Amino acid sequence: MAKFFINQAKQYAAARPNYPIQLFEFIASKTPCHDLAWDVGTGSGQASRSLAGIYKNVIATDTSSKQLEFAAKLSNVRYELTPPVMSLSEIEQLVAPESSVDLVTVAQALHWFDLPTFYSNVKHVLKKPDGVFAAWCYTNPEVNAAVDEVFRQFYKEKLGPYWDKARRLVEDGYKGIEFPFEKIMDESTESQTFPVRFVTEREMGIEEFLTYLRSSSAYQTAKDKGVELLTAEMEGEFVGSWKEDGEEKKVVRFPIYLLIGRVGGDRV
Repeated sequence: MAKFFINQAKQYAAARPNYPIQLFEFIASKTPCHDLAWDVGTGSGQASRSLAGIYKNVIATDTSSKQLEFAAKLSNVRYELTPPVMSLSEIEQLVAPESSVDLVTVAQALHWFDLPTFYSNVKHVLKKPDGVFAAWCYTNPEVNAAVDEVFRQFYKEKLGPYWDKARRLVEDGYKGIEFPFEKIMDESTESQTFPVRFVTEREMGIEEFLTYLRSSSAYQTAKDKGVELLTAEMEGEFVGSWKEDGEEKKVVRFPIYLLIGRVGGDRV
């Protein structure tokens, strides 16, 4: 993940949506204790800030020092710069001892991970049997018919060739990701679909929306290859569609898909 966002960490921190409190309340309701949470791939700390309001202590790790520079400094959040892959001894040294963590979270990053190794580490640190693992992604923004049509064209024709193959997992709402945990369904709905769906909203002007587009890994990959995807013509199409309804600020909606489950196993 770091190699995609290291060149635009400030944009990423400024443009990305926050997550709704309902998401964290739902997750926290599934952990019996609220002592320690580990936020993996914390980036600029969008998730760790919310976790810090619920859990006594939060360990927030990332492989990018640039991203961590923009994370909020909170008294009960410990930030750690970690290697992309850690051994169990490194996990215990940098993160937490075996069977000591109530919750492990990953926001918008699970698709980048070496899953077999990562899942082994998660199961090592989670309390047995009730420790919870939660990972979520948000998919493409929804604005209105005019803007969404321009975005669909831009996403398919411009960004499309530059996405990493892992992006397909996000497009599918994490339905295709291996998940070796005891699934927790949303019992408040009759359908009990999995992954569990939420929505986050952010008010944006056109410049903020364009900054969000520039913060994507596909845009950065193209830029590194000397290709500018947001040409003056393309920007003009976005600006024109944005102005159609006469509203300078718009509520942009991002669907969220949550994988959540218990580690299981014998109590330690």
